[in-house]
Amino acid sequence: MAQATTRDTATAILDTAERLVQQRGFNGFSYADVAAELGVTKAGLHYHFPGKAELGEALMTRYAERFAAALAEIDERESSAPAKLRAYAALYGDVLNARRMCLCGMLAAEYETLPPGMQRVVVAFLDANERWLARVLESGRRERSLSFDQPPADAARLIVSALEGAMLVARPFADAGRFEAAADGLLKSLER
Repeated sequence: MAQATTRDTATAILDTAERLVQQRGFNGFSYADVAAELGVTKAGLHYHFPGKAELGEALMTRYAERFAAALAEIDERESSAPAKLRAYAALYGDVLNARRMCLCGMLAAEYETLPPGMQRVVVAFLDANERWLARVLESGRRERSLSFDQPPADAARLIVSALEGAMLVARPFADAGRFEAAADGLLKSLER
């Protein structure tokens, strides 16, 4: 029973910290913020995550695993490349609709101030997304459902950059419609 409670506490810590990072950034919250929200001591947080760097790595690792599972679900559910790209963009839109930002995007904005371990996990997350998108783009080009001039890896970087940027620009306006219009325009430009 104690093991389940320990796991539940660690999950609650990660859930709270993830929300705080998505709203404020990694440098915009402290262990005291998490402890206050959960009604635990800072020592209790340190029991599960010895330092903020370890917490950040655990956050990003968990986020990357969930995102990879979402991409696998898209692959299973959608057959056409354009539908996969739309489902991918919807992942970003869903986060924005929850009044949050992409965890990786928030961390990328703070990249220079992150511990090296977190920097590696952020880069690995972006690389994995770009590889998945490049495969989808190449498939769409072969099927003739997508059209673009650059190599698939370059088009994948453009998509990630545009979606992350569209989230950032929509945020101050609290208007997910701005994001959706940008994402829709980008994806339409790739469809035949």
